Amino acid sequence: MPSNDYYDLEEFPEGYTGYDGSEVWQFIHDKIGFTGYDYDDNHWKADFNKAVSGIHSLVSAQVTKGIQDKIDAGEEFTDDEVWRDPKVEFDRRLGRGGEQPMAMENLYFAYMLFLSAAAKAKDKLLADCDNGSIDSESSAILKGFLELPILCDPAVEVAAKKLHDHAMDSQNTLWEARMRTRDLLRIMNCVQCNKCRLHGKVAMLGLSTALQIHLGRTGEGGDPNRIHRVELAALLCTIQKFSKAVEFCKESR
Repeated sequence: MPSNDYYDLEEFPEGYTGYDGSEVWQFIHDKIGFTGYDYDDNHWKADFNKAVSGIHSLVSAQVTKGIQDKIDAGEEFTDDEVWRDPKVEFDRRLGRGGEQPMAMENLYFAYMLFLSAAAKAKDKLLADCDNGSIDSESSAILKGFLELPILCDPAVEVAAKKLHDHAMDSQNTLWEARMRTRDLLRIMNCVQCNKCRLHGKVAMLGLSTALQIHLGRTGEGGDPNRIHRVELAALLCTIQKFSKAVEFCKESR
């Protein structure tokens, strides 16, 4: 139930609010991301940048879909809402010639990292289903998700394997990943839109959890049984967001 500490994300769904978070994203890419690493470089820092860019693409898809939903619902735009054409915004934010290089590729890369992280945490999640930590309705939904073939698809595991191989080449610097993910969570406090801040924190906590599962402290991966259930919830919530975003992008293309 919603409280001072927990919110019902179905009651407060992501969408288009008219808030411009471009300055926050600029700071994230310039100051929190690792400079000097292109997305295709063979280094885990490049993979980190790629995953953060994937979260950015996720938010771009949510905003663009929200504009389309507003039009479909017949709602009027206010005078200060400058983004009104979903096609224009899709091309600007997610298109190949748009403002974010490799936006679509990075969206899929981050989605694969999240899916493979959920696969690694499968035993922990199933245990929570069986020990009564999750209500019966949610448990049935979660078990159905964990049985999906996509979680063990070799094509999905490519992103995690790439991250692992790169991390093993520079294990001594992995502490930087933990520090940067903390910074990603902190910078969400600068987001002025309450709804955007809420969903931004969920997505960044989900990313932190995925990296924790895949990398741990040595690059070999963390123990999913030691990960807090709130972190796993953020991981699963963000997977749902990715799923909807990818579906919208497929329709828009």
